[in-house]
Amino acid sequence: MQVTVSSLADRPDLVDAVLGMPDTWAEFTTQDPVGTAHYPRIPREFPEYVAVAQDERGEVVAHAFSVPFRLHAEGRGELPARGWDQVLLWAFADLRCGTVPDTVSAVSVVVAPHAQGLGLSGRMLGALRDTARARGFSEVVAPVRPNAKHLEPRTPIEEYARRVREDGLPADPWLRVHARAGAVVERIAPVSMTVAAPLADWRRWTGLPFDTEGLVEVPGALVPVHCVPERDYAVYVEPNVWMRHPL
Repeated sequence: MQVTVSSLADRPDLVDAVLGMPDTWAEFTTQDPVGTAHYPRIPREFPEYVAVAQDERGEVVAHAFSVPFRLHAEGRGELPARGWDQVLLWAFADLRCGTVPDTVSAVSVVVAPHAQGLGLSGRMLGALRDTARARGFSEVVAPVRPNAKHLEPRTPIEEYARRVREDGLPADPWLRVHARAGAVVERIAPVSMTVAAPLADWRRWTGLPFDTEGLVEVPGALVPVHCVPERDYAVYVEPNVWMRHPL
């Protein structure tokens, strides 16, 4: 597939197409309150940090979001345990306060279902790196969601993230894409995203009964969901892996 990659700042007419592009996210992963509040703001408030890929017909087939923020500030300094949620909160707080950023965090790379398996994810990650480099940043960080971890929901994320192949590259495919681009594993973000909701919502999102106390394995979830029928709620706390890309 021949694609053209542009910055959304250069193609503001594509905002609606980007936000409306089909994806393969499990529904429950889109219910994180922090993400719901901030993720849709990125194309309009940080368009220069959004890369968009179009095919020969002009259809949007992939996009990559990133945000600038100040890591080396009072109360910060280390990549946060709250990962994805925290970096979104920091980025938009810094934007509101006029704080000068010193780091760029990748937020997502999404490829349309019919365009997957063609290497677009690596190309879009490269576009985020190029954007950060062009804007004078020395590194990109990323709270990476290992895309095969859902096959082993009960494997500790610390063990999974450090697993490598014979060639020394990560065993997980998406961690491996980052590693091939030059990234290294920095630390685990054990509380990167949290979804807490009544059981009726979980049943609607997953089609599972959610009627038993304890851990429930949900398709697409990196770890089991904690179900509490007595109190009519369940909680999913997703871990991610912080990776650091020196530019």
